[in-house]
Amino acid sequence: MDQQVTYQTPLRLFWWKGVPNFGDALSRIVVEHVSGRTVEHSGVGGAQICAVGSILQIVRRKFAEGGKHRPWIWGSGLLHHVPRDFLKHVDIALLRGPVTASLLGLKPKAFGDPGLLIANALGDRPERGDVIGLVPHHTQLDDPQIRALVDADPRLQLIDVRDDAETVCRAIGACAHVCASSLHGLVTADAYGVPSTWMDPGEQSHFKYHDYAASIGRAMITPLAWKDIPSQFKTLTNTQPLPHADGIALAQEALRDSFPAPLRATTVSGVN
Repeated sequence: MDQQVTYQTPLRLFWWKGVPNFGDALSRIVVEHVSGRTVEHSGVGGAQICAVGSILQIVRRKFAEGGKHRPWIWGSGLLHHVPRDFLKHVDIALLRGPVTASLLGLKPKAFGDPGLLIANALGDRPERGDVIGLVPHHTQLDDPQIRALVDADPRLQLIDVRDDAETVCRAIGACAHVCASSLHGLVTADAYGVPSTWMDPGEQSHFKYHDYAASIGRAMITPLAWKDIPSQFKTLTNTQPLPHADGIALAQEALRDSFPAPLRATTVSGVN
């Protein structure tokens, strides 16, 4: 009979841990789900794989002149242009989006942010409620304007991206609509099929948002100002199917198909 082979050592994964942020923590959950292996955090230099996040500029700094091994890149993106010298020292399974690919001079046919698999990775889906979840970027959590919106209207729920990743994801999945300046607030909403609106991310570059949106064919041109949420309630509570659902499904398929085979827990025929 076929039997799953269990690796004796965890898969070494790099994700950014500069501040508590559920978006970066999604990487471990999703990689464990797809690989069938346990995962441990690693510095970028010792990682076997890099996944969720705008982390390729960090990878480039470490691997511009090579390293002791070749890490896999699976769904990662850039924050800005970087030299391409590191590409010959890494193996690219998938990139987050076509904007990242263009800056790297690459022409892949498929893209995907691994966060799109989080609903499948966590299993049971929360019951959908009628609240509008506000998911600010971690730099905006103490913004008095956002806090005032929540205090003024019980229909609004502040979701803190510094909380445990599973808690944040389930809170997003239970919303009727999500307003997010956190990129993975938007990604997670898409994973759960929850309508979402891109909010003004303040000083954050728009690069990563456009990169992600282009990967799934999502129309995401200009973010909404936080102060405009009350005037947009009728639009935000309109529960229509996601117009980019087909793009999400294609990205999810690309993510599953492209995960590096050498890093998966394997099944061996004839093992008892």
